Amino acid sequence: MAGNGLPSLGRVKLTDLIPSEGLPSDSYKLSISTLSQSFAQYSAAIIQFPAGDGALLRSGLDSARLYFQQRAAYPSADMIHSNDSREWCKTSGYYADPQQWQETYDYRPGLTPTEPSNGMEFPPGGLPDIFALLGKAARDILDAISYYLNLRSSPFTEILDNVPLRSREISSSVLSVCCHARPSFQGAQHHNLTTQDDGQLIMFPDHEHQADKSLISVVKSDKAGLHIRDFHGRWILVDGDLGPQEAVVFPGLALYQATAGYVNPALHRTEINNIPGNMYGRCSLAFKLMPKSMTSLSCSEMRAAGHGVEAQFQLPVPVDDFMQRSHPTDQLFSRNTFQTFNFPPAQDGSMKPLMRRRKNNTRCKPLPPSKRLRLEAQRVLKERVQEIADKKGIKLRFCNLKECENHIHALDSPCANIRMEIGWPHGVPFVHPHDLPNKAKIGFLEAYEPGWTATHDMELSLTEPAQTSQQSANCRF
Repeated sequence: MAGNGLPSLGRVKLTDLIPSEGLPSDSYKLSISTLSQSFAQYSAAIIQFPAGDGALLRSGLDSARLYFQQRAAYPSADMIHSNDSREWCKTSGYYADPQQWQETYDYRPGLTPTEPSNGMEFPPGGLPDIFALLGKAARDILDAISYYLNLRSSPFTEILDNVPLRSREISSSVLSVCCHARPSFQGAQHHNLTTQDDGQLIMFPDHEHQADKSLISVVKSDKAGLHIRDFHGRWILVDGDLGPQEAVVFPGLALYQATAGYVNPALHRTEINNIPGNMYGRCSLAFKLMPKSMTSLSCSEMRAAGHGVEAQFQLPVPVDDFMQRSHPTDQLFSRNTFQTFNFPPAQDGSMKPLMRRRKNNTRCKPLPPSKRLRLEAQRVLKERVQEIADKKGIKLRFCNLKECENHIHALDSPCANIRMEIGWPHGVPFVHPHDLPNKAKIGFLEAYEPGWTATHDMELSLTEPAQTSQQSANCRF
């Protein structure tokens, strides 16, 4: 890793990850390469928010400290969290986990929390604004990962909540305001205690590590303590030097499933030290971008982009089943998924040295033109042609290539009506685009994708994922 990897977690400005129309800027491509490299090495990265957003996060943490400080020393039985996975998309309001010495307030738009006495509960301040801020950031990060994997724009929209939510909809994503080890909270029962070499007492909860079931998690804390396991199996303190405008971002199990294992989820745990001198405990804001419960996690986008999909990811998994299922973490990190990156910026900001280095990388060769054409044709078939056919109630039944060479010159051929109804390009055989000759593929793409040219996506070569052969295991997050 030395010489090729990042010396510490990658830091990326959120404003540099926001896409714009046209060709990607140098700052956008550099930010994505830093983000993906940091995910590969550390399963996490640091996101830098604009100054105004940083002030909102800090005020949210201040409000959280005051909120938990006024809570009772020990929660009532109704507020003890049962960790029931069946309720994963229904949590809202205050609850406590005495075993873990943790208190949480979940803010979930669409649900109004109440106290056990059926009275209204007054939450920490600023949660709607913080939810909107972190939710937008998480979606931008998800789109950046999609760009790196060469997926189409916003490929996960179908499994995400509407923006904004429609009438009577309840958010699947959640903003959790957490407090660990509040001294006045007398709920702690059992913990793992270890001592560092310098004699400092360190405490980790009994459930030593966990992986979020989210797509993306964004965490901002007021004190250091979040550890994430890196590529080599070492536990790294990831929020030890966070600036006032910075937060930690890491992928979850749902993204691991949706990308066929190309993006590894982060294993994390929380450390709590200096307990006697800590008046408020450790407070944090944790936003989890979650898929909708009534959808499925499918790897169809990965297949459409030409990535290999292993047997365990072949079938779509209903989100509700996925959330209720246990996921043994020892099975998630058993393969070699570290990618070697060589993306140091040039002194003048030019991307040319990066492109030369990319070409010299034998592990991650750009896709050959024929395969790029095939993948583009498959994408356009799915996004354009199928939509036209569905609207007209037409079931697409493609011809055999040899037979259809005669069909395209006859008015009464079996496929004539279908070709006319869906606007199939003149002179192109009515066969599955995957099977068309390259020249015919180009005609197909130009007909259904206005403005498309044979050199349309050559600019993607800088961040094109590797070919999906056995060696592509070395080209994953």
